[in-house]
Amino acid sequence: MPARPDHRERTLVAPAICAGVGVHTGQRVRLSIRPASTGTGIVFVRSDVTDRDNRIPVAGDAVVDARLNTMIENAAGVQLSTIEHLMAAFCALGVSNAVVEVDGPELPILDGSALPFVQLLDRAGFRRQEAPVRYIQILEPIHVTDGDKHAALLPCDRYEMRFEIDFDNPVVGNQVIDFVVDEQTFRDEIMAARTFGFAHEVEALRQAGLARGGSLENAVVIDGDDILNPGGLRMEREFVRHKALDAIGDLYVLGAPLLGRYEGYKAGHAVNNRLVRALLDAPHAWREVVLEPQLARVG
Repeated sequence: MPARPDHRERTLVAPAICAGVGVHTGQRVRLSIRPASTGTGIVFVRSDVTDRDNRIPVAGDAVVDARLNTMIENAAGVQLSTIEHLMAAFCALGVSNAVVEVDGPELPILDGSALPFVQLLDRAGFRRQEAPVRYIQILEPIHVTDGDKHAALLPCDRYEMRFEIDFDNPVVGNQVIDFVVDEQTFRDEIMAARTFGFAHEVEALRQAGLARGGSLENAVVIDGDDILNPGGLRMEREFVRHKALDAIGDLYVLGAPLLGRYEGYKAGHAVNNRLVRALLDAPHAWREVVLEPQLARVG
């Protein structure tokens, strides 16, 4: 089933506010998610930027860097990074319209998963809006490759996802997950999966000015055959579940939920954004549709 069974847009009842540290910048930021009117979409606002346009509407072509996270930028050159976990929560919980104010260059990483964002949104509450949700229906297959990494969008009458990872590491190895992207599945199987990395990569990342805010409190860290986090993993196949979480957020920059099947193999943010752009460049391969509630119950 698509994200919202009533097929109507959703926003929040009240503002949702939190603070935390950016995983790459190490900078402490304050985040405020506010209700927005129908048709707004998801708009980020850099409240610390006052000398130019500080609004960054989310769109597929707004992504300017997708190496280790998803970074968006507006026409004035204002950037914001690491939006993918919040975007995944918005997608899965059916939030169509929200204004997100943040007083720094990166969203807080919190615990490295989407769980804290879901809890934050749940506390704020959701309000149904009258406008129908616009879905992006995949009509023809779209594929992108980058070496041995690849991703595809395929026609399907609901939003499905298959993700496979394959690491030359005994802790991670080969993992596959295949599921329907809906709110309940996201809550039960995806949202708590944390980002992960390898201990030998941390120093190189920090020398490159990245991972300054990373710690065992917001990432699963693997060192050879060991997981360094005292509590170990939260769930079976947590690594591939987090990659799926990232993909949900990366695809929601399209501005609408999908009616289609995503398949990814070793894909990261960069491959996901290439897939988004390939879809936008192929208008014959998709269309926007609205669904009536009674039609959604068929099948």
